[in-house]
Amino acid sequence: MTEIAFHFNVPDKLAYGCRLLRKAYLSGATVAVTAEPEVLAELDALLWSFSATEFVPHCTGAASPDTLAATPVVLAASLADCPGREILVNLGQDVPGGFEGFERFIELVSLHPDDVQTGRSRWKHYVARGYALKKHDLASRARGAA
Repeated sequence: MTEIAFHFNVPDKLAYGCRLLRKAYLSGATVAVTAEPEVLAELDALLWSFSATEFVPHCTGAASPDTLAATPVVLAASLADCPGREILVNLGQDVPGGFEGFERFIELVSLHPDDVQTGRSRWKHYVARGYALKKHDLASRARGAA
């Protein structure tokens, strides 16, 4: 069964997503990222500039089959564009169809009220289907660091 983790109270989903993708890439994992197309375009641009000294190799789901096979991180609105990945990261508002095909699935939920509400709906969706969810509260981490 897919391991699902929620990272919530994320102050900046895209910046946090970049750091998470860097960590996954450095660990040797293959990752699919799903969201609305405009969010993926913003993430694509940020991945090119978030660090002056590091790069996370990535492409979009529209890349050629050879590029998709050789690239550790794929940004795709449709999971059909990124088969064979170990980890799925959802920056979107909906439950991605096909998440069950991944070993690990990470949901990012920001502080924005609309995002919190849709995150709660997704949480309930997974629990109702028998998934044991892990939660990572970034607000409690920030309090612990203070």
